[in-house]
Amino acid sequence: MALIVRLKTVTDLRGKGDRIAKVAFRGLSFYTRVLENCEDEAPFDETFRWPIASSVDVNEMLEIQVFNYSKVFSNRLIGTFQMVLQKVVEEGQLEVTDTLIDDNNAAIQTSISIEIRYQAMDGTVGAWNDNEFLETPNVRSDGDPHETDILLPSHRQSPSKTSAAERALWRAGKGVFSAMKLGKARVPKDDHHRKQDEPAVLEAEDLDQKAMRLGGGLDPDTISLASVTAVTTNVSNKRSKPDIKIEPSAGRPMDYQVSITVIEARQLVGLNMDPVVCVEVGDEKKYTSMKESTNCPYYNEYFVFDFHVSPDVMFDKIIKLSVIHSKNLLRSGTLVGSFKMDVGTVYTQPEHQFYHKWAILSDPEDITAGLKGYVKVDIAVVGKGDNIKTPHKANETDEDDIEGNLLLPDGVPSERQWARFYIKIYRAEGLPRMNTSIMANVKKALIGENKDLVDPYVQVLFAGQKGKTSVQKSSYEPLWNEQIVFTEMFPPLCKRIKVQIRDSDKVNDVAIGTHFIDLRKISNEGDKGFLPAFGPAWVNMYGSTRNYTLMDEHQDLNEGLGEGVSFRARLLLALAVEILDTSNPEITSSTEVQMEQATPVADNCTGKMEEFFLFGSFLEATMIDRKNGDKPINFEVTIGNYGNEIDGMSKPIFRKRKDGGGDGGEEESQLLENESDEEGTDDGEFVPVSSTPPMRPLITDRNYFHLPYFDKKPCIYIKSWWQDQRRRLYNSNIMDKIADKLEEGLNDVHEMIKTEKPHPERRLRGVLEELSSGCLRFVTLSNKDQNHSSRTRLDRERLKSCMRELETMGQQAKTMRSQVKKTTIRDKLKQAQNFLQKLRFLAEEPQHSIPDIFIWMMSNNKRIAYVRIPSKDILYSIVDEEMGKDCAKVKTVFLRLPGKRGFGPAGWTVQAKMEIYLWLGLNKQRKDFLGGLPCGFEERKLPKGQGVPSFPPISLLYTKKQVFQLRVHMYQARSLFAADSSGLSDPFARVFFISQSQCTEILNETLCPTWDQLLVFDNVELYGEAHEMRDDPPIIVIEIYDQDTVGKADFMGRTFAKPLVKMSDEEYSPPRFPPQLEYYQIYRGNSTAGDLLAAFELLQIGPAGKLDLPPIDGPTDIDRGPILPVPLGIRPVLSKYRVEILFWGLRDLKRVNLAQVDRPRVDIECAGRGVQSSLIQNYKKNPNFSTLVKWFEVDLPENELLHPPLNIRVVDCRAFGRYTLVGSHAVNTLRKFIYRPPDKKAQHWSMAAKLMNAYVALANGGPYSHPAGEIVVNMEPEVPIKKMETMVKLEAHSDAVVKVDVSEEEKEKKKKKKKGSVEEPEEEEPDESMLDWWSKYFASIETMKELLRQQEAAAADSEEKEEMEMTDGSKGQGKTKEKGKALKEDKKKKQQQQLPDAPEKKKQKIDEMKVYPKELEAEFDSFEDWLHTFNLFRGKIGDDDDSTADEDRIVGRFKGSLCVYKVPLPNDITKEAGYDPNFGMFQGIPSNDPLNVLVRVYVVRATDLHPADINGKADPYIVIKLGKTDIKDKENYISKQLNPIFGKSFDIEATFPMESMLTVAVYDWDLVGSDDLIGETKIDLENRYYSKHRATCGISKTYSIHGYNIWRDPQKPAQILSKLCKEGKVDGPHYGPGGRVKVMNRVFTGPTEVEDENGQKKQTDEHVALTVLHHWEEIPRVGCQLVPEHVETRPLLNPDKPGIEQGRLELWVDMFPMDMPAPGPAIDISPRKPKKYELRVIVWNTDEVVLEDDDYFTGEKSSDIFVRGWLKGQQEDKQDTDVHYHSLTGEGNFNWRYIFPFDYLAAEEKIVISKKESMFSWDETEYKIPARLTLQVWDADHFSADDFLGGIELDLNHFPRGAKTAKQCTLELGTGETEVPMVSIFKQKRVKGWWPFLARDENDEMEMTGKVEAELHLLTTEEAEKSPAGLARNEPDPLEKPNRPDTSFIWFLNPLKSIRYLICTRYKWLIIKIILALLLLIMVGLFLYSMPGYMVKKLLGA
Repeated sequence: MALIVRLKTVTDLRGKGDRIAKVAFRGLSFYTRVLENCEDEAPFDETFRWPIASSVDVNEMLEIQVFNYSKVFSNRLIGTFQMVLQKVVEEGQLEVTDTLIDDNNAAIQTSISIEIRYQAMDGTVGAWNDNEFLETPNVRSDGDPHETDILLPSHRQSPSKTSAAERALWRAGKGVFSAMKLGKARVPKDDHHRKQDEPAVLEAEDLDQKAMRLGGGLDPDTISLASVTAVTTNVSNKRSKPDIKIEPSAGRPMDYQVSITVIEARQLVGLNMDPVVCVEVGDEKKYTSMKESTNCPYYNEYFVFDFHVSPDVMFDKIIKLSVIHSKNLLRSGTLVGSFKMDVGTVYTQPEHQFYHKWAILSDPEDITAGLKGYVKVDIAVVGKGDNIKTPHKANETDEDDIEGNLLLPDGVPSERQWARFYIKIYRAEGLPRMNTSIMANVKKALIGENKDLVDPYVQVLFAGQKGKTSVQKSSYEPLWNEQIVFTEMFPPLCKRIKVQIRDSDKVNDVAIGTHFIDLRKISNEGDKGFLPAFGPAWVNMYGSTRNYTLMDEHQDLNEGLGEGVSFRARLLLALAVEILDTSNPEITSSTEVQMEQATPVADNCTGKMEEFFLFGSFLEATMIDRKNGDKPINFEVTIGNYGNEIDGMSKPIFRKRKDGGGDGGEEESQLLENESDEEGTDDGEFVPVSSTPPMRPLITDRNYFHLPYFDKKPCIYIKSWWQDQRRRLYNSNIMDKIADKLEEGLNDVHEMIKTEKPHPERRLRGVLEELSSGCLRFVTLSNKDQNHSSRTRLDRERLKSCMRELETMGQQAKTMRSQVKKTTIRDKLKQAQNFLQKLRFLAEEPQHSIPDIFIWMMSNNKRIAYVRIPSKDILYSIVDEEMGKDCAKVKTVFLRLPGKRGFGPAGWTVQAKMEIYLWLGLNKQRKDFLGGLPCGFEERKLPKGQGVPSFPPISLLYTKKQVFQLRVHMYQARSLFAADSSGLSDPFARVFFISQSQCTEILNETLCPTWDQLLVFDNVELYGEAHEMRDDPPIIVIEIYDQDTVGKADFMGRTFAKPLVKMSDEEYSPPRFPPQLEYYQIYRGNSTAGDLLAAFELLQIGPAGKLDLPPIDGPTDIDRGPILPVPLGIRPVLSKYRVEILFWGLRDLKRVNLAQVDRPRVDIECAGRGVQSSLIQNYKKNPNFSTLVKWFEVDLPENELLHPPLNIRVVDCRAFGRYTLVGSHAVNTLRKFIYRPPDKKAQHWSMAAKLMNAYVALANGGPYSHPAGEIVVNMEPEVPIKKMETMVKLEAHSDAVVKVDVSEEEKEKKKKKKKGSVEEPEEEEPDESMLDWWSKYFASIETMKELLRQQEAAAADSEEKEEMEMTDGSKGQGKTKEKGKALKEDKKKKQQQQLPDAPEKKKQKIDEMKVYPKELEAEFDSFEDWLHTFNLFRGKIGDDDDSTADEDRIVGRFKGSLCVYKVPLPNDITKEAGYDPNFGMFQGIPSNDPLNVLVRVYVVRATDLHPADINGKADPYIVIKLGKTDIKDKENYISKQLNPIFGKSFDIEATFPMESMLTVAVYDWDLVGSDDLIGETKIDLENRYYSKHRATCGISKTYSIHGYNIWRDPQKPAQILSKLCKEGKVDGPHYGPGGRVKVMNRVFTGPTEVEDENGQKKQTDEHVALTVLHHWEEIPRVGCQLVPEHVETRPLLNPDKPGIEQGRLELWVDMFPMDMPAPGPAIDISPRKPKKYELRVIVWNTDEVVLEDDDYFTGEKSSDIFVRGWLKGQQEDKQDTDVHYHSLTGEGNFNWRYIFPFDYLAAEEKIVISKKESMFSWDETEYKIPARLTLQVWDADHFSADDFLGGIELDLNHFPRGAKTAKQCTLELGTGETEVPMVSIFKQKRVKGWWPFLARDENDEMEMTGKVEAELHLLTTEEAEKSPAGLARNEPDPLEKPNRPDTSFIWFLNPLKSIRYLICTRYKWLIIKIILALLLLIMVGLFLYSMPGYMVKKLLGA
């Protein structure tokens, strides 16, 4: 399907000029070439073709615009022609001549004549008039021979008199701009941005067409630029980009650290348990301690796991948290519940961590059981170089909202369900042999049968569980039809399923191949999403080469680590997930992995077998490593096992495939019918040619060889059979192309921002436009998918979700486009980057189809090096967008060594560079497989293919060749790697082009060589048509080496470039020539290794020979001999600059060759000029320089981006005039040191604007009468941060007037407060004496957290706003976002509810300080405001790419500064008062003579230390080093603590500059052996001391002269202020009445009185001076922020574990010069001692306790109740009441007193206990636990264990007030579900009431099991001593005995009593009744007994 437009001519043009036309259809536009100097007619005669995927609609438009072309300005539109394509669609062909219309839609004279053809897709082959398929022979016989000839690839004559260029267009059928500008630092992936040039046009889309039509005033915010590089763009289609990265990065091991803190567990299911938490990462297990008899244990234990593995292995490791009940030495305990998550999930979290989150426990043995409790943890995963920002740890008072803080990634629902994952394994094919053939031969001799040498089975790993199929003995094509079933929570927190084919072996099983299924790619969690689904589909497995060796060095590749180097096998598998309904009784409740049989699938379910054809041609093979240069070399191409001659092995596949896979005959015959008879017969003898003929390489230079493929290019072709699943690849190709275009555009924008080109926002708009049209294009293209049976569920769902995503993305890009402004460009760039990531993610197709192609370089039948090419990249399609990006294009590839051999330096060298052309497609579409080759060749075929046009050639013979001259202008390189031990290199560059190479000269001892050299390559022969060379020259490879005196040169990096081509008929004139110098990023392995500044031009040598070429005119240096410099016009324009250097001193110089540095000197060099510092006479005595400032003049380029680096070298002057290099530093960019004289006019306004920003006018105050030009800042000490009222008034000549005042409401509040606060009885104001430094610290931390929260909320707000803006344009993003928003809203509401109370809650005004969550240096720009520190390096850079090696290479530091400016300077600067010409630009610099300073280090505490002992703890202590002083605080170590509070200060006297680096280290104390370093932090005190920010002693918020907030600095605020004013030459300070002070033209006000310790008030100016200091940054010219009173948090690092934080230390440093008055004593910050308390608990009664026991005799329910209580832990201090026996109603009477003494830290609300951890412990360990009182009710049993009935935990700070009576006591009091009044025992002191006892029933529901009446009474130890009380019911203050019923006793102690009790109470009446009955019975008996006798007597009458 295609639309073809031929633009013939445009006539009746006015005037004379250059014309150009643009033809646009469906958003894709083509430009014609520029016709120069045409008058009234422009005969364009060009043809354009649009391959289209969906048929043309009758209403679609074609638009042609004709412009006057201008090289400089934008093109001027002459007129537009638009036509609706209705007629074309109906007739298929049309010729039109019509007039154009101008912008106003008026017709103009100019007319245009075009011809249009349209081919629709009718589905019949015959309908294609340009025959996209193989020609059918019958056409050839009848038709006009000439007509069909054009369609035969072999004959290349033109069908009409079209130009060659047009024909190229014709054949390739493409016209997309591929703008590739090679140069500047780029994302490595596409570093090759081409520089090409067809029509040098600035896209007309430059200005929106709409805007152009409107004409006139353009709004710059609507302009968008389609492509920056369009200026040099052409319609190029013959080459694709090379990839710059050569070394594989996957599979290389790295350092990782997983740190897990188990804080506590809650709501554990079970009665009276002793829980232990087991933490498992991978195979390592660690356990917490055991907590007895509690359902909510508190641990706060920290575990660290260190790993050194590759990222893939690391991220698949499972983190498992399980809670185990009653584990001890003998038994393993029972599992309560567990939680699993993989490390990758944690690593993808923001900051790589979960902080304070609750993990939900579930029981894997019983999935119907539901939730088993929660564990609160912090989990962090740190790789090398990641730094983790831990949220600041302080007392966590916030009530834990468990549901809101679950340990789950965003977007995972909190209620996860159980699901079954079915992995169905059907069959595999193409397996390699896994055994030696000797065995097989023996077997064959004995048994006579030949067996396949592999016994495969499949193993599946998922979420830490493993399942495997049965073993199929001896089979290369095993059939399993089995399924493996995993039961796991859904969604699982494990990202990947690992499927591995293994070979079963008696000794050990080895992996054959591995495939990972990424669950994120096969499911979608949105509300229109789908559950994970996969297949049935084939997956291809890659790994090591197929030849079997006993010890395979590449075995790792088969395990899935690193890039596979060969096809191993394919496996047919499927995956399905079903969510379980756990209420269903039939479900098996275990999660064991099961293996079942699966129903086999039909053979054709994975697609119809199709015959594919792969063609390749090798156009060049150069840069072959010299190790392979001596033997003949050939190349082998394989796809799957096809083409693999050496070790393809399993031959049966070929036969089977040939038969059409399985059901044989029919399918093959179908294929044959499609082809013609003749074709069929050909194919019978079609033998694949998969490798090139061997050839001996020729020498290129010392390192590399090349193969002589000059005019004869070898070809390969292979047929293979695969299931036809091209659609999958097509869709992913479309997305890849959109992504490539987007990436290129974004790189352009970055580049423009970096090089400060104008209007990057226009380019970004263009990029977004392209993106949105690309996305909509995808939706139309992919939708036409035919429903064939082989589409799996995943195919359908994926297509739907990709279409949805891309549609939304298109909409969002459209909306975003309109929001791009100069100001928002960075944000929008970020968002566009997110689009890019999403596109790349969507484009990856999880279900494979055709395997990748491997090209191996073979030498002597040995495999040497390979390259792997994804099949989708070279797949052909008739629709342009679906075609692979390298299909039918020449691609430059670099071969690399396989597997681990390619790591490190071996991987840096190129094994070979190849230009290769590949085409892969259906055999029946193979008509045009030679279409993209450079023209001008003849085909050479095998003899039997001679007459057959469609038979592929065995080689191509080029008849056309062009001769060129290449000029390489190598100007300079910078930031190269250090390759010598001196820390420098001797670099030279080698330039390779085709088969030639040349070197620049070697420059010694530099990392920034300026070669300034022109290299000329003569007689470069290129094969093909000339015009193609112009579009698509081959690339140039530049390698940088370091010359060594002995041995071979070391490789330092490589880069690629594309030359600018001039054909012989073009002018050498602007704008294209001469070329500009550009920066090219140099790579070494995967790391960047500097930049090269160079230009490249390729000039065609015409018929007249070299005389036509532009002359090489340059200043030829006589001294440089034959070396040509870079010619004028290309080299940069220079102007004169002066460089001033401030030499301050050298620090920390290490030894050189074991000798100490004694007399160092610094040499500065820039662009060949330089200056030397004065010599330091004795480095030990004084390492500072005597002369401070020196300067030199130098010619530098006008363009700042081209400035050369400045080199700093330190040499040591030894005796006899010898010099040794100590170290060097290169300042790569001088920009930050360039001084630009200020522009007077601009300055005034910028100042005013700054003020406006500083005080946004919220003003509503009245007029103030202050003299003009004053700013009034009024501060009252009590102003809360929140309320500030500001007024800003700008006047013409003043800077500003500002009034900062307290608002009215605040004043009102204060009045109210003074009247006496009735509202808050609890919060009484503590008195001043109770406050200490820690009160201030904790208050400050609260403030810091509040600020962080507000920042987060603000960030969330802005994010939401953005989301809203974005989604307005799109069609609503479903409910997920809404849900997220609702949550956010809730959170915000909660926060807002908290915020208004905040000021109320701050019960007293505690003065605060600033707590920095990071180092002070980070906040104040390293204190390099005028003194910079340059690290000096020496030594080689290591071979691994890690840049952390830099740390080890530092040999010292140079302190100083630079200033660069153009000379001459304006006069007014040098005329200023006090200008000292000796100091140049560095005026007012202090002297650098030695200086004595008192350094006072305060160490507050450490957090999250890395454990140093086996028990997972450490015994930390502080060590401080400064110069010779070394303080070890060893005796004060803190036992077994990872969060120790040190609270110490240390005083050290030091002398700057000799002792200026302070090291504070934390060591771990060990009883035996030496102590280990945990971590250390280094602080450069000198920079702090001399900084303008005044970091000597922080400035407090307020000034007071006594108490906890006493002023620390010996200088008072007023002294500091006057000193600052004097130094800064500022007018002031002038103090006025009423607490005012004027500095410059600003007036500050503040309080005037200060209180001394006796409460006397004194007058003082200090407060107001302090106000000025706090606002010092607002003083113009000299102002900067002064360091406030603070605590900084510094990371601790350990040199053995570089880059990974080992904990953090909170500290601050004060410095006082010794020549000033001495400071007061250090502040006491020693840790607060816990206060001793006694808690008395009286248990009065219980009621409604559940009855547990049955009576022996009567079966009555009763309970023997007793109450147990404890505070610190059951072991330490549990106390039991006596037993109330035989309670029949659940009532118990006790009157029993417990007494719990405890130590309590009020600030942290924790109880402190010290105890020995075990009998072997050396000393006691201090623990902090929450203050919780536990009361439990038990049933006493004599012979068995007591039964637990229920319990309640009361948090002493915050527990429900007890009910007045037992009736009012309800379940809610204990569960906290409803709001109940809460009390704190520390405020109430005495509480009495009823509380419920709770326990869980069988259904895990809370139920009430009793009530207790108790009284709690809290006393301090002193009070307790005054009024003592006895335990239980003892003296003193005894309690009366409880009045218990008679029944409460023990029956077997008082048998009589119990009998009496039994008889008397219960059975009295029963006994009476029985006696009566007995009497009656006796009487009856007697009656019956005596009756007969009497009767007889009576009868006989005796």
